Amino acid sequence: MRNILKKKKKKKKKKKKKKKKKKKKKKKKKKKKKKKKKKKKKKEEKKEEKKEEKKKEMKKEKKKEKKKEKKKEKKKKNKKEKEKKKKKKKKKKKKKKKKKKKKKKKKQ
Repeated sequence: MRNILKKKKKKKKKKKKKKKKKKKKKKKKKKKKKKKKKKKKKKEEKKEEKKEEKKKEMKKEKKKEKKKEKKKEKKKKNKKEKEKKKKKKKKKKKKKKKKKKKKKKKKQ
């Protein structure tokens, strides 16, 4: 008999302890929420940073692209200029030849 009573008492005590634990858990949960908020904030900040970084990268890329384009344009222009010069030279040569022919005819 006595043994059974003791067991019952023990059980009751355990129950009380459990209740206390539950309360503690609730408190912990609150803390966790705060932590979560902090984490969220940190995450947001990180995201922002990443975005900034990406923007900078993109800007750099764009600049590079522009430079490349400019270089290409310059090359094209230079090529065209060279072509023009060559053509002019050819024309001059032709003119000279014509002149020579005329002179020959006169001599004859």
